[in-house]
Amino acid sequence: MAGSDEQGTPREPLRPPIEPGRKSGIMSAVPAGPFVMGSVDALSYPGDGEGPLREIELTAYEIDACAVSNSDFAAFVDATGYRTESELIGWSFVFAGLLPDDFAPTRGAADAPWWRQVEGASWRSPEGPETGIDERLDHPVVHVSWNDAAAYAEWAGKSLPSEAQWERAARGGLESQPYPWGDELTPGGEHRMNVWQGVFPTENVNEDGWYATCPVDEYPPNGLGLFNTTGNVWEWCNDWFDVFHDSAPVVDPHGPPGGDLKVLKGGSFMCHESYCLRYRTAARMALTPDSATSNTGFRCVRTAG
Repeated sequence: MAGSDEQGTPREPLRPPIEPGRKSGIMSAVPAGPFVMGSVDALSYPGDGEGPLREIELTAYEIDACAVSNSDFAAFVDATGYRTESELIGWSFVFAGLLPDDFAPTRGAADAPWWRQVEGASWRSPEGPETGIDERLDHPVVHVSWNDAAAYAEWAGKSLPSEAQWERAARGGLESQPYPWGDELTPGGEHRMNVWQGVFPTENVNEDGWYATCPVDEYPPNGLGLFNTTGNVWEWCNDWFDVFHDSAPVVDPHGPPGGDLKVLKGGSFMCHESYCLRYRTAARMALTPDSATSNTGFRCVRTAG
């Protein structure tokens, strides 16, 4: 069924799924086998719990080649009438650099003043009520909480990936490399992902071609056919967050049984080496499951058939 507004008035269905030719909706096969998870190199943040290195054995699965797009999420909303947590509470956190200079003052995050609480911001209005997604249907959906992502995954007959599933797929078959293509951030001067260049948060020189999000299939895929596993948007994982890991080999780990925070992986268009060098396959961060921002999205997995 179509969605409805706050008064219950039916809304017209959003635009149909992403145009033919885009990679959205395609899943990549990840064969059963082991990989080395985590990082202890100089780029890692010890307090994030990236280490120790540990051997993980995974059964075969399939993972979305791309993050879920605005068009994908619109199809879900049109089919179910689902309303995200940002829509229900009436606001979400928006990166200040995406707002016009004359935007009315709003509450900011105390330890990250570049985050602004914007009334009416949601997945369909990413920078507030006067904005929309018609020109970015092929961009990743944002302003989705873990709970929203899990609801979409269930509707799609999939699930959110475990952190181990996400990391193995993101590495693209490489071992002990920080990026999905190797150890150089810009090999031969070529940008391979969407992150911040310049001085964060005041100046982004856009050397990679994008100030905010880019299409879900921008840049070349990794060795397993996945796009944008680093940069662009942080991606929710199914695991609860913990910084302590057993170094012994583990089969199909799914993180601790409970907690307050969920794992996100991959970094985003806002990441910069001066404060957040987390646009690496082993990097991680955590948020509460009801959190939503203009740089968080997700992709899904399913058991290999």
